[in-house]
Amino acid sequence: MSNSNFIQILYQTFVERADLIKVGIQEHLILVLFAMFFAIIIAVPLGVFLTNYKKLAEPIIGIVAVVQTIPSLALLGFMLPLVGIGKTNAIIALTAYALLPVLRNTYTGISEVDPSTIEAGKGMGMKRWQILGMIQIPLALPVIMAGIRTSTVITIGTATLATFVGAGGLGNIIYRGITMQNTQLILAGAIPAALFAIITDFILKKFEIKVTPQGIRS
Repeated sequence: MSNSNFIQILYQTFVERADLIKVGIQEHLILVLFAMFFAIIIAVPLGVFLTNYKKLAEPIIGIVAVVQTIPSLALLGFMLPLVGIGKTNAIIALTAYALLPVLRNTYTGISEVDPSTIEAGKGMGMKRWQILGMIQIPLALPVIMAGIRTSTVITIGTATLATFVGAGGLGNIIYRGITMQNTQLILAGAIPAALFAIITDFILKKFEIKVTPQGIRS
């Protein structure tokens, strides 16, 4: 098959499967949004907490890191007896995979804030929560956002496996293409997933720049 014929068939596949792709993107977006939401509200506070209890940091971060050594399909399979098939299974597994980059970067970013800056805040009469909210988190934000961006891209890719537990997403199209040995159909699921990851990372990068204090922007 020539390149021109391949591209033409691929284009026809996108046109003919437009409704299926649209549904796949919507389901994929829901999975990623929920997983990242839960990962952030768990990992960021935990990372902040561990900066005050550094002896606990490495053991807890190590436990979270172990989760990422479990193959994605195996983790989805482990959840079946607990929550069955469907989106709940996928969201729990994706959240577990998304925790490590956010947790590690939150802990590292806040831990590396210059102690003299914190002392200056204390000298001005700031309380601990004021120092955290007005000094530590703003200064650590680029590092925290880097973890969120990394985690989001990983989650978008891993979410394609959610099809194996009946959670939908673009993985449905990819798996259908594999079973039919249809390269164009595989690409009809893979290309939107890749574009989704690229666009999301770009948006998060712009958001990171916008919320980072101007004085520490590189």
